[in-house]
Parts: sequence; C-alpha cells; structure tokens
Amino acid sequence: MRLFSDSSSKRFLLSLVSASLITFVAPAQQARTDSPTPAQQTLEFPTVLYGAAYYNEYMPGDQDARLPTDVAMMKAAGLNVVRMGESTWSLWEPEDGRFEYAWMDHIVDAMGKAGIKVILGTPTYSIPAWMAHQHPEILADRIPSGPFGGKAVPGVYGMRQNMDTDSPAYRFYAERLIRHIVAHYKDNPTVIGWQLDNETSSYEAANRDVFIGFQHYLEKKFGTPEALSKAWFLNYWGENLHTWEDLPTREGTISTSYKLEWTRWSQMRVTDFLHWQAELVRECAGTRQFVTTDYGGMMRHDVNEEAIAEALDIPADNIYHGTQDHYDGAIQSIQGDFTRSLKHSNFLVTETNAQTIGWSSEGQFPPYDGQLREDVYTHLSNGANMVEYWHWASIAAGQETYWKGILSHDLEPNRAYGEMSRTAHELQKIGPHLVGLKKKSDVAILWSRDSANAIDFMPYGGPVPTFSWTHSPQGYDSLVQQIHRSLYDLNVSTDFVFPESGDFSAYKLLIVPALYISDDALLQRISDYVKDGGHVLMTFKSGFANENSTVRSVRAPGPLREAAGFSYQEFSNLEHPLALKGDPFHVGETDKNANQVSYWAEFLMPEHAKVLAYYDHPFFGKWPAITENQFGQGTLIYEGTYLSGALQTAVLKQALEEAGLAGPDQQQPAAVHVTHGVNRMGKRVHYYFNYSGGDVEAIYSYGPGTNLLNAKPVSKTDSLALGAWDLAIVEEK
Repeated sequence: MRLFSDSSSKRFLLSLVSASLITFVAPAQQARTDSPTPAQQTLEFPTVLYGAAYYNEYMPGDQDARLPTDVAMMKAAGLNVVRMGESTWSLWEPEDGRFEYAWMDHIVDAMGKAGIKVILGTPTYSIPAWMAHQHPEILADRIPSGPFGGKAVPGVYGMRQNMDTDSPAYRFYAERLIRHIVAHYKDNPTVIGWQLDNETSSYEAANRDVFIGFQHYLEKKFGTPEALSKAWFLNYWGENLHTWEDLPTREGTISTSYKLEWTRWSQMRVTDFLHWQAELVRECAGTRQFVTTDYGGMMRHDVNEEAIAEALDIPADNIYHGTQDHYDGAIQSIQGDFTRSLKHSNFLVTETNAQTIGWSSEGQFPPYDGQLREDVYTHLSNGANMVEYWHWASIAAGQETYWKGILSHDLEPNRAYGEMSRTAHELQKIGPHLVGLKKKSDVAILWSRDSANAIDFMPYGGPVPTFSWTHSPQGYDSLVQQIHRSLYDLNVSTDFVFPESGDFSAYKLLIVPALYISDDALLQRISDYVKDGGHVLMTFKSGFANENSTVRSVRAPGPLREAAGFSYQEFSNLEHPLALKGDPFHVGETDKNANQVSYWAEFLMPEHAKVLAYYDHPFFGKWPAITENQFGQGTLIYEGTYLSGALQTAVLKQALEEAGLAGPDQQQPAAVHVTHGVNRMGKRVHYYFNYSGGDVEAIYSYGPGTNLLNAKPVSKTDSLALGAWDLAIVEEK
C-alpha cells in the first residue's frame, strides 16, 4: 500500500518530523518508567528457546521450494525458535511507500505449522538503495580516527549501519515501516517478540543535525557558555566561549572534556533511538509480544546498555568467542554477566558461533567436537533463556560469506547440524529445569563507560588480549577483562554495577578498575561502602579526574585518600616489566614472568595503609606497588600498577578470602569451571564444565541431587568424570 498520493504531502510530514527532532535532548531518557509492560508481567519461557536466525531470502535458487526442506530439517533437529526479517528493509518496502508482506507471511506460516516460534526484527539498520538515492543526507558523516580528528567524511552507500539515526527523513521512513510491519503481525500467535534494530550504535555520526542537537544539550546542561568554558578548562589555548554560536564542532577539538561529553551525547542518541522504537512497537504490537534488542557485544563505548535496557522487556546480546584451543567459556561469561546485570534478570543470546566466523577466509576455526553443545549450556549457566546461532545457512556471496551458519554452503546436514540436533533433543527433556535460572553474586565489578572513554583519549598502554571482546588497543577494557578473567578462573560468580547504582551493599566485594572519571558523590559512596564493612579492590588511576575529565586539584587519589590510606604526587610509565620484590604472592615459582607488573606505576606514599608488595628496582623500589587499608569496618586493596594475570588472580584470591568468599569451588582443577543458580522450581542447579580436550575429574561439593544429563544420582564429595568438552548439570533434590 502507499501512504502518500503526492510528494507534497510527504514533504509536509517530513517538515513536521524535522521540527520535532532538531531540538530533542534524549526525550526517551527523560521519560523512563520502571513500571513493567504487559509483556514483562507475563514473560515466562516454559523451556529454553533454541534456534537460529533464518533468511529464506538469502537462499540460492528457488527460495519457495527450499523453505519446506529447511523447516523440516529444523523440526527434525528439535529447534523451536527462529529470528527473521531484520536485515532486508528493501524487501519489506521495495520502493517508497509500497509495502510487501507476502514474502514473509508464508515463512511465518510455515514456522507456525511446525511449532517453531518467531522473533521478528525491525529492519532499520540497513537502508534500501532508493532511500539513499532520494535522501543522501541520511548517510552518516564520520570524523577520522586519531587524537586530533579532522573534517568529517561524508558517508557513502554500501555498508550497513551507515546512517544518521537522528535524520528527520530517516526517522520518518523508519517509523512508517515499523508501524506497518508490527501492526501486520500483532495478532499472529507464531510471532512471540520483536527485536529493535540490530547491534545499534551511534555509527559515529557527526552530521550537522547531530551537532545542533549536541549544542542544545549543552545549553540545557551548563546554562551558559561561560559555565561550560570553566568546567571544560577552555582557557587552555584560549578556546573559551562567550556565545553558543561559537561552539566548534567535534571534528578538530583537542579538549578531553569536549570529547568525553560528545561520547555521552552519542550514547544518549542511541538510547533515544531505541527507546523511540520500543514505544512505537508497543503501540502497535500485541500485548503478549515481548520487546528486546540485540546488543552487538556488551561494553561498547558509544552505547549506554543499562539506559537502553530500561525500555526492554528482556535484553539480548550477540556473543562471539574463540573456538578450538581458545574455547574456554570466559568471553561468554563476561558478556553474560554484564547482560544479566542490566536488569538483574535473564537474557537472550540472539547470535553466537555456529561453525566459523569472520568477514574473510582468515580465522576460519570451526569448533571441535563437543564445543558447540557445551557452548549452549555455557550460555544457559550464565542466565540465558534462549540461544540462537547466526545463522541457519551459510551465505553464498557478500561480506559474510565465511561467517558460516549451521548448514554449510551445500545446505546439507553436517557435523554441526548433528551436534545441534543432539543438544536440542536434550533440551526438550531438561530445558524446563534450566530456563529462568536465577544467579546471586557476592562480587561486583564497577563498570565506568566514562572512564573507558577518557582513558581511550589518554591511554596508558594496556594491550588487547588475544581473542578479546574489545577491538581497540587501550587500557580500560583490557584491565576489566583481565580482572573478570581472574574471577572466572577462580569460579566466582560476578555481577556488574554502574556509577548510577545507588547502593553497593548487596555485595561483599566490590572491584573498581581504573575509575578515572567520577564525581565526588560516587567516590563518597565507595568510601562509605568500605567504612560500613565492605571490601574493595581498586586499581590505579581511580579518583584522578572529575566528571568533566578535569584532574582534581588536590593530592591523588582525591576524595578516596582516607579510605585508601595513602596519597601520591607522581607516576611513571614503565618501559619494561618490573618484578615485585620477594615474589610476595608466590606466583613466580613456576614462571618468573608471572611475578611482574607493567605499563604504569603510581608513587604511593602510605599514610595508614599496609604495604603488600614493593617493586624490585633501585628507583621504583622505594614505593609500594600494592597496599591494603583498614577503614572503618572494611578494607580497601589498591593496585598502583598493572599486574600480570597470575598476580591479579593471586591478589583477588586474597581479597575473596578476606571477604569470606573462598570455598571448594576454588579447589577445582584448572580446566573445570563451576557455576550455580536456582531454577524456577526453587532447586539449586550446579554446572560443572570441562573446557579442555582431555578427561578430568571434578569433586561435587553440594547437596544430593541428580545429573540431569544422564539421570544418575550425585552425592556430596562424589567425583564427576567429565570427558573432553563435556559437562555435568546437577539439580539438587
């Protein structure tokens, strides 16, 4: 159908959209509510959802003829869900104002007849060619990377996610499309939920309308250009402002305060866009259909995941990871822990490895036998209610030719299909015992997106670990990943908390990595947490700059000084790794490189703190590397340098022991990972994973129960024999 009979009507409506968007300041963020939606109130999965993204439209040859074969193979394998429709706006709307549904209707109908549920996506992340031709201003202008930026480069058509999502024209077309599609399927019983967009980010858009919105945001936040100039220290190089019209664009700024505020604005734009989509979908969808979005991996610097989550019934993440000898569950864990922490609830895995991944034929590492099955249970153990692969069938051409699905390019049953089928049939039996797992953590990591961005502007040199979830060579992400990895290796369940989190008292141990950016109020909450009996492990650079990325004009670590029990005035990069004197944590006995620190050293001067380690160096050795301070009823351990992974694990183990959190899980073999939760039947469930290619034995340390995978009874102190890439799941009686 066509919504417009003439171009003048469309131009009139576009002008209305433009007028409403040009001055917006994240209205969706201002209008948030904690009231549950109807879908949230009834959102209960009877069993685990297990399936794949399905694109019949990508199939070579006769697509209609292929559909029955695919559906029959899915049904035989035991799959019960597919995600569809999010990638082909051009099929939904092949030309301006003409909408087509028949191509999707018969696919949804076929899935419904097979008992396979459908999640549909709003197809707004890849615009059709006709739109780019009619409205080239929709394409995103991007600032070149590097510390000094440069003139924004106009966008070109071809790559996905190449648009300015604030563009009035884009918003007009996106709203029209969303309303049509969602209303069409609102009463379809096969469609159980809606995915908003796909892996949304700011796309680094720096178009004129984005800048004007930023200026209006600054006017509201700071009131006057003089107040902004003072907060941002713009007297430096004489760049202070006296009228808002003089505000320079982001393109060439050297102000770290400007850069930080721009990242916040970029996050707010993403939040507003997805809140806007959520509101549209709920207005048009059935009340039983849930709303989610698939984050493109957590902890992105231009996406405020926790703010976006407030508009969702359930969050979802696309979690990709290493395979073969690099498969160990660690990336799944950090991504799952973060996703679960957004709403303190279960989540969906909308994409994960099927066979191989990558945008070229480099890095093609299909999983070993058993890894694909173990991976499903890994996600479930972290709190996932759904696991979907990207995707069902490998694509014959295009950028993602080598990002393979369950089926290879021959579209025939294969090794991956067989392992997936085995897993699906297991889940048909035990899925109700695993879905809805509730996890309680006594340890939390404080994640600061502001600190991540500010350290990105002024990096200290931390490397990107191999098979990292982060793609930029800067230090905050690598530090957070290292800390989480140590906790993971120690079999410690971990949540994430955020600067906006009002209360940390639910946790016995709070870990604060490089809190470079913080207002005084947050630092005071951390100090109060320690004083009231909490335990904190904090790293270098914490407390250094305020919320405007301005270094505090008091001795470091500023407001943390009393709780930390030391101060410092100097710091140094470390050209080479340094050892700790006397190997105080006994990590160098088998590997001397384990007892080393790198990159950065703060010259800590203890005032009340106890020294835990000194540098083994004629100059740096006069200052402590690690301290611990008793403050009130609690303790604060501070790392003034970047520790090796082994040292980080040892220090965390000491902190766990002091917090009363050590137990039998820390005594398991290195290849064994243990995690726990309570299922919706109120029974404790214990997962024991073997992330290795050899047989291992794990000691079961909890109440009597049953191994759900083989129905055998298990008693406390029993030995669990775990084969290569295998696991046991014990449900207590």
